[in-house]
Amino acid sequence: MSEYIISVDLGTTALKIALVDKDGKFLSVSNQEYELITPKSSYVEENPEVYWESFKKGLEKIKSNTQVDKKQIKAIGVSAQGETLLFLDKNGKVLRNAIVWLDNRAYKESEILREKFGDENCYKITGQVSFNPCWPSAKILWIRNNESEIFKKTDKFLLIEDYFIYRLTGEFVSEGSLLCSTTYWNIRTKNWWQEMLDYLQIDQKKLPKIMESGEVVNNILPEVAEELGISKETIVCTGALDQAAGAIGVGNISEGIFSENTGAALAICAPVEKPVLDPGRNMPLHYFAIKDMYMIHSFTTGGMALRWFRDSFCQSESSISSLIKDSSYNILAKEAEHVPPGSEGLIMLPHLSGSMAPDVNPKAKGVFYGFTLKHRKPHFIRAIMESIGFIIKRNVDTLERMGINVSEIRSLGGGSKSSLWNHIKADITGKLLITMENEEAACLGAAILAGKAIGMFKTIEDACKKMVKVKDEYKPNKKNYDIYLKAYQSYKKLFNDLSELFELSPNQ
Repeated sequence: MSEYIISVDLGTTALKIALVDKDGKFLSVSNQEYELITPKSSYVEENPEVYWESFKKGLEKIKSNTQVDKKQIKAIGVSAQGETLLFLDKNGKVLRNAIVWLDNRAYKESEILREKFGDENCYKITGQVSFNPCWPSAKILWIRNNESEIFKKTDKFLLIEDYFIYRLTGEFVSEGSLLCSTTYWNIRTKNWWQEMLDYLQIDQKKLPKIMESGEVVNNILPEVAEELGISKETIVCTGALDQAAGAIGVGNISEGIFSENTGAALAICAPVEKPVLDPGRNMPLHYFAIKDMYMIHSFTTGGMALRWFRDSFCQSESSISSLIKDSSYNILAKEAEHVPPGSEGLIMLPHLSGSMAPDVNPKAKGVFYGFTLKHRKPHFIRAIMESIGFIIKRNVDTLERMGINVSEIRSLGGGSKSSLWNHIKADITGKLLITMENEEAACLGAAILAGKAIGMFKTIEDACKKMVKVKDEYKPNKKNYDIYLKAYQSYKKLFNDLSELFELSPNQ
């Protein structure tokens, strides 16, 4: 009898659920979208029940699509957004909406923590380069200062993966890939940062048990199994931060491999065998989803720059897209194909919402530089695509200066669907770029972790060999690399030269 894994990706605005077999084949995928709650500027919340109901709806859909015997579903694996925080009372009931990772209300509290502990100390202990309003430590301090009754009643502070596992098993557990950005977890000792907990006035008893990713938590609760219509023998496993799960889902599990995820944001992941800190304190260090491995992980503006341009200036392409049943991004790429590498001198800085590692500047802005009378819309499209390639190269260069060799790039996310974009990234970085057959990398990574946990595979490496499949390889073109190297130097100089101007401009 075939064996299957339910894989869940708890995203910011949608929950994705898939039924996966031991060969990495997805029998069915369901995507359940939900609206975030934004009661005030910088406030972003969600009703925790929305996550659970979305899971139930998605599960029902994949069951109806596949008609598999419930006894064939052996495990549940999880990929999750980071930093989203929930508050439970002593009866395990939620006390308020979850505070989503995007929420920045705790700006004052993050400044208090910075003054108390210092950003350098934060980096050495937690791997995060500075105190930030979105980190759970600042969120907890905000609750203590502004919703004191909720703080007093809170018996468990949980992240979204922790809460989901609790709903399935009744167990309070968490894992390091998700915990490291709380800034109350010590990335080196793999235990709580007691000094921070003391300052926040919370006891370790109010936090979940710490486990590794890809470990068995327990069987699903019988009453929950009945509610979901699956076997009570189904095993629930610890998962991983979505970007760590995505890295595993493309086989990025050893030092020397680098994965980039071009979605709305651009996220990069580079596993390392031991903790490595950036002397410039720009590259965050995370705990990886493989025991005793770490991950350099950063993110910044990505595909949202191209989406902004499409929505603002490409109405005709969008109209054509609906008529010919093709993606508007494919149409934009076809236009950009006719522009030579380097966009004939047009350079873009794609920092529409500030820039992150390794060029950290929250006041950075988007810039088009060097356009003349000969430049047309396709030049601007290609310049945007090239700008994301330049950010990837900045990250690769920074990693190599830190002593981390990058031998190849594995690409995932919506951007990996574009052959032109993949060629551009390979040519700019001078690295082999690989795309994968399965585009749902985070779901696949969660399934791999669960498969290893229940003994379907001996190791993560064995699981990746079986479940991760290469689609295409893009080798760098030496001639184009030389052209792009000049454009890349211009990109870096443009960013540096405008830094002072960014500081003078309003941060809106």
